[in-house]
Amino acid sequence: MARSGINKREIDKWAKDLVRETNKSLERAQRRNPPRVSAQIEATAGAVPGGDVTSGYLARLLLWLDGRAKQNPAGYVDVAVFAEELRLEDEDPAILAFQLDQHDLVQIFRTMGPGTHVRLTDAGRVAVRQLKDLQQDRAARIRYTMDAFHRWLFDTASDQKPINPVLFLATPAAYFAGSEITGTELHEALAHLAQHQLIEHINTEPPTVAITPQGVSCALTGGSVQDHVNQPRPGTTYNTYLPNAKGVIIGEQQNFTQNNTDGVDPTLFVQLAGYVGQVSPILGLPDEDRVELERVAQELHTEATSSTPEPGRLRQFATQLKDKLLEAATTIAATQGIQMAEQALAALM
Repeated sequence: MARSGINKREIDKWAKDLVRETNKSLERAQRRNPPRVSAQIEATAGAVPGGDVTSGYLARLLLWLDGRAKQNPAGYVDVAVFAEELRLEDEDPAILAFQLDQHDLVQIFRTMGPGTHVRLTDAGRVAVRQLKDLQQDRAARIRYTMDAFHRWLFDTASDQKPINPVLFLATPAAYFAGSEITGTELHEALAHLAQHQLIEHINTEPPTVAITPQGVSCALTGGSVQDHVNQPRPGTTYNTYLPNAKGVIIGEQQNFTQNNTDGVDPTLFVQLAGYVGQVSPILGLPDEDRVELERVAQELHTEATSSTPEPGRLRQFATQLKDKLLEAATTIAATQGIQMAEQALAALM
């Protein structure tokens, strides 16, 4: 058995072959034991950090209730029937109902047994529409597949033991917004994870994968795969579109220094401006806010690279950047920028 480093073309071919083999394996498993193939795998609803009703059984239940509501718009539906149809032997239908009730997505008819008879609320019908729209978001589907597979692999084989990816396809996490993850989507997710060295393929028959030490580190941060991929690494320079007066790109020099009569070292401010210019497109800000963020970064850069940078203006621009980054603080990239801003401001104390 060999572990191998591969280039992007080889990764793409490997992922396609792997998906082809895993789909064949899943079909064989379903033919051998169709009632229990899903029940044999540990339930992983909500496996992705920050997961909500878009993952696991809850999204599928919402869509199922929507289908039943079309047959009987005013009636209550027994969630236990959903559990029976999916053969969810380890799932309590009442708990599923209570979870949706907590989100105000269903109304429970509490006089009809153990709390499993429900009907969709107005909020539930809106959620169903949102799920159907979300199912068409290809980028969101790939991001979800990467996160769900990576987290499942960490939970299942964090000791870097090779494992057949077919097992993931039989888990509740292999559904996005209530729709099944396709072979093409799994192929793209595996290729992306391998390209960024979060997983590696093992030359076995059938093909298997293993999580890498970097993949384990990514899982332990609790963020998404994209957060980890976009996270700046120690020693990274921040090359951006922001040139200084001498035409030097911000971030080309880790230890930028400049003599000035005020005794201000603008190094941290130059690096902050360059970093913000680099990561602004991935912060998820509205276009108007992103443009404003980049404008302030340009102002900070201009001031920091002037012959006599003024501490008051450096503080003003760095504080504005910090405040704007706080609006996108759910991403690792924004958090890193906030820390850089705080370090720069502390240098003025």
